[in-house]
Amino acid sequence: MKLKQVDIVDNISAEDFRKNYYEPGVPVIIRDLAKQWPAYNRWNWDYLKQVAGNEKVGIYNNVKSDAYTPVNKADDYTTFGKYIDMISHGPAAWRIFLFNIFSHAPQLTQDFTWPEHLMKGFVKRVPMLFVGGQGSITHMHFDIDLSHIVHTQFMGRKRVLLFPYQEQFKLYRKPFEVLSVADFSNYYDPQKTKLDITQFPAVEFANGYDMILGHGDTLFMPGGYWHHMEYLDSGFAMSLRALNNSVTGTLKGVWNLVGMRSIDTMMKKTIPLKWYEWKKKKIYEAAEKEMHPA
Repeated sequence: MKLKQVDIVDNISAEDFRKNYYEPGVPVIIRDLAKQWPAYNRWNWDYLKQVAGNEKVGIYNNVKSDAYTPVNKADDYTTFGKYIDMISHGPAAWRIFLFNIFSHAPQLTQDFTWPEHLMKGFVKRVPMLFVGGQGSITHMHFDIDLSHIVHTQFMGRKRVLLFPYQEQFKLYRKPFEVLSVADFSNYYDPQKTKLDITQFPAVEFANGYDMILGHGDTLFMPGGYWHHMEYLDSGFAMSLRALNNSVTGTLKGVWNLVGMRSIDTMMKKTIPLKWYEWKKKKIYEAAEKEMHPA
């Protein structure tokens, strides 16, 4: 992989943000954006337990999906409070995916400000909390609706691997899915990595970014960016979504949600193994073209 550091700024004007990052679709980390929010100091494990500890949540392990795996199906269920107790006392490779804690504790929305001075089109009904225990992994994927994401880390550290959408075939994207068939787990550690370059050689040609997010760091992730996240510590982050600002991006997002996902779900239910084998053939054909273009 050809990785570089993402730009990091303390503050940024709306003009500079739009010119250098939003319009060209380039990620950036803003250090001080969230430091103005009450959430920066208020949000911790005890506070979250207090406001939503009794809510039932689905939790996810680190196992990658296969031909039979339903999309976004939880691996287990518990209460949010019990989950926090589990992950805050040491390594626990379980994470919560797309938890709308704000529907259960709407007062939390008073603890942050939507950064509308940077961009418009925020989908305000769905701010989401992402929580993970130390060692938990969000496998390589892109968000299906191609929204822009403002992702702020509140507790713990998280390591993030980012790639532009056009690198999809070098990442071995599964057709009709938003996932990579390659396992990027512990990609940064030669002693632990599961990334098999002999099986996925095109990955070596992929251009991306490697970074670590800490308390208060806000990552702007343009729509369609591939991302793989690993929790170095137990922690949580909040994602704010904004609609894609291009007509092409918006239309692709609609197709992904309405057409692509429906076709994939139907095929997985009817001929899962045959569907998976067809996908695998297409995956490697596309990767080969990236390595040896005509």
